[in-house]
Amino acid sequence: MNICVVGAGYVGLVTGAVFADLGNEVICVDNVADKIGTLQAGRLPIYEPGLEEMVARNVGDGRLSFSTDLAGAVRKSVIVFIAVGTPPKVDGQTDLSAVEAVAREIGRAMDRYTVVVNKSTVPVGTGEFVREVIERHQRQPVPFDVVSNPEFLREGSAIEDTLRPDRIVIGAPTQQVAMTLLELYAPLERPMIITGVPSAEMIKYASNAFLATKISFINAIANICELAGADVTQVMKGMGLDARIGSTFLQAGLGYGGSCFPKDTDSLVHTAATLGYRFDILRAVVDVNAGRSAHFLSMIERVLAPLHTRRIAILGLAFKPNTDDMREAKSIEVTTRLVELGATVCAYDPVAMTNARKILPTVIEYADSPYAAAAGADGVALITEWNEFKFLNLERLRTVMRRPVVFDGRNLWEAERMRRLGFEYYSIGRKPVHRP
Repeated sequence: MNICVVGAGYVGLVTGAVFADLGNEVICVDNVADKIGTLQAGRLPIYEPGLEEMVARNVGDGRLSFSTDLAGAVRKSVIVFIAVGTPPKVDGQTDLSAVEAVAREIGRAMDRYTVVVNKSTVPVGTGEFVREVIERHQRQPVPFDVVSNPEFLREGSAIEDTLRPDRIVIGAPTQQVAMTLLELYAPLERPMIITGVPSAEMIKYASNAFLATKISFINAIANICELAGADVTQVMKGMGLDARIGSTFLQAGLGYGGSCFPKDTDSLVHTAATLGYRFDILRAVVDVNAGRSAHFLSMIERVLAPLHTRRIAILGLAFKPNTDDMREAKSIEVTTRLVELGATVCAYDPVAMTNARKILPTVIEYADSPYAAAAGADGVALITEWNEFKFLNLERLRTVMRRPVVFDGRNLWEAERMRRLGFEYYSIGRKPVHRP
């Protein structure tokens, strides 16, 4: 099939590369000329494991191309995916201006029947909104259908999630148009569910809200464990073995960040309110998550005060491992507050430091290894649970530090091992290991 993917960010670029890898002719379109120029030059604007190789392979084989010409791409394509950003407004409402702009241009360019697919995460009712925008801007009446096909990829494992998803959701107005998407996805041989457009839009938000709820729930349990002397990792294991609960998204820590969970939970709360329902459970989820960084910082302050005399190493800056994405990263709150309190901060991340420099306070120092970051430090704060950190030489880490104190925001290490190695060790929802 000839496919156009509008938006060359995480979702659009991965979607386009995978569809090209499945043998389709794909044009990825973006209105940021520098981004398209970077892609045409063979460089990627984002870090995602395996994506660079997949893009290069399909560009080389002539199945994948990049352009700023949306109208030309629409006229060449049978299916047009909208995969642009839907950021939150100040009140939590989803900003659909980019979706609207793309729909407007699709309407103007369309000259034959086209299936328009919303891949962006959008509130319930957006499918009808896109249909109205396209109809208003058509130069002549041309038949089309609008479909909702939400993505469920995770940054850091986006290709795997696209090739082997748990399910493919197709929200279509008719069975006939749904068949077009079924044909496109058939090579993946994955479970598919066909729904109405509003239900498909709701599935995406409900899924993310539920996962965010699991994260905030276990973090609230961790707070109680700290007060009661219990171990949240043992509690999590006992809960997770229940098949009705499961262990995924049940790890206590600094909470969720990134481009999806924060904005999607806020958006669903706002959508519910506009429909006349007060979503108190999800409001509590958002509130618990908002307090995670402050809770972690209070732990650091309690142990190392006064902070204006301290040097602190930060391990991990990206919002999660295997990505360079700094959106809603907990490192932003933690490092900014440490700097405000007068601490000297030196940070290390395997891939996110370039993006971090654009966001974090300019006084932060950066190191080329975890050990260089920890040299002379009064404490190490682990923010992102990269695999590299899990296998650190902890004896070496201790010897380069001025004071061997570790604040583990992701419960990456075992408390007993840290005690044996001579660390003061503070983690989430577990008893601290104090100085001998």
